Formats: sequence, structure tokens, C-alpha cells
Amino acid sequence: MAWIYLFIAAIFEIAWTFSLQFMSVKKLKALHWRGFFSQWENWAVLAPFAGYVFFGFGNIYFFSQAMKDIPASTALAVWMGAALVGVKFVEIVFLKTPYDWQQFIYMGLILIGIVGLKRMP
Repeated sequence: MAWIYLFIAAIFEIAWTFSLQFMSVKKLKALHWRGFFSQWENWAVLAPFAGYVFFGFGNIYFFSQAMKDIPASTALAVWMGAALVGVKFVEIVFLKTPYDWQQFIYMGLILIGIVGLKRMP
């Protein structure tokens, strides 16, 4: 179950990363709370911040649950590797970020390392 928690934490880390990317502190500070619910733009500014908080806490919770049964160094390496590959995948597929075929080789090496760490006792 700890490995499932670890991969859920990695998914939350990926979502947290993009919440942070789309969040604008400047726009959050400029929100007018009077009449907040009447304007759609206010929700569009608040949504990334809400995602930042939600995914951040979820990430911490699931990662801490995983670390109860997985050594910290292994958990950290697998969690970060899975999150790095996931962020790159989201950038390529959904955000249409340019990529080079060599990046897939390096991501494959990261995935091989993750599988290798998972297989260790």
C-alpha cells in the first residue's frame, strides 16, 4: 500500500506544480472580496490557489504515509523521479511544449531507476 501512496503523492506533486505555475499572487492580492461570487474572473484567479493548497496538503499526507514503510531515501528518489517524468509528460501532451527525442531516453533512465529502487528489498 505504501507504494500506491507514493505514486498518489507524485500525482499530487505534479498537480501542485501546475497550480503553482498558473497561480498569480499579484492577482490574488488585487481580488475584491465584496461581490466576489458575482464575477467569474474572481474564481479563475482563486482556483489555482485552491489547487495549490489542496494538492500541497495531499502531497504531504500521501508522501508521509508512504514513508512509514519505505526508507526515506528510496521514497524521495521514487517520488521525485515520478513527479519529474509526470510534469514533463503533462507539458508535452497538454501544454504542447516542444521536446526532443533525447528527453525520452533520459526519462526512460529515470523510470528504470524508479523500477530498480522499487524492486530492492
